[in-house]
Amino acid sequence: MVEELLTAAIAAGVGVTVYLGVAARVVKQYERGVVFRLGRLRKGVRGPGFTFVVPGVDKLRKVNMQIVTMPVPAQEGITRDNVTVRVDAVVYFKVIDAADAIIEVEDYRFAVSQMAQTSLRSIIGKSDLDDLLSNREQLNQGLELMIDSPAVGWGVQIDRVEIKDVSLPETMKRSMARQAEADRERRARIINADAELQASRKLAEAAEVMSEQPAALQLRLLQTVVAVAAEKNSTLVLPFPVELLRFLERAAPAPGPAAPPSADPAAPQAAPPGATPPVPPRIAPGPDADAPPALDPPAARAPAPAEGADEGQAEDR
Repeated sequence: MVEELLTAAIAAGVGVTVYLGVAARVVKQYERGVVFRLGRLRKGVRGPGFTFVVPGVDKLRKVNMQIVTMPVPAQEGITRDNVTVRVDAVVYFKVIDAADAIIEVEDYRFAVSQMAQTSLRSIIGKSDLDDLLSNREQLNQGLELMIDSPAVGWGVQIDRVEIKDVSLPETMKRSMARQAEADRERRARIINADAELQASRKLAEAAEVMSEQPAALQLRLLQTVVAVAAEKNSTLVLPFPVELLRFLERAAPAPGPAAPPSADPAAPQAAPPGATPPVPPRIAPGPDADAPPALDPPAARAPAPAEGADEGQAEDR
């Protein structure tokens, strides 16, 4: 009798152990359990920890509640300004209602993926190329709203949508590069023109200051010569301005006393600068006013006629 009781107890213990092994379930911290009893949903969602189900009657479905990162395959489309592009994105979502995620949609991951691809193609057709390249934040918000609207009924919440890359044709890339280069060149020319304007104003002010002191221009010239000559790799041709000559002329010492008169009395004496030229003396008339003037010096007289000429004159007489 005792043996029979002991055997029955052992059999009951083994049965209970097997039942517990079959009925026991473990739900992890980031999961939630949805129980179906004979195909019908049991109220309440099993939380994390140790839980039991009726073997053969209940069926436990575990749903991951973590944020899922799902890449969206690259979608090719034509923008509103007729440019062909390829855009890929990534979607971040999580399940907020485990029961709806199991009941309302067959495969919520696949459904979110297809909805993301469709929304991405739609947003490409509604946007310009400049918006895709520079205004991505607004496009990300639009994609998030387009995907989140139907996903709410599936027990899924879209956390964030990001556009990863925008692929352009090679011809469009070259055109954009030329446009950027032209814009950079325009800005460089504007900056150079502004610099020239500021430099001209400063040079005008410097010219006004140097005009008050002419020596400042000479000092500036010498400084430029020193700066150029420091390299010692070229031949320097130094101009000699007239202003420097005038400066040296003013800085020259005063002239000394006048030179003594020449020993030759017949030589004319140089008159000092600014003096009145001498007036020749007048000859007073002698006692005989009718007397002919004195003859010229012998050197100034005309040559005497020859003897033959005198004889001819006598015969004529």
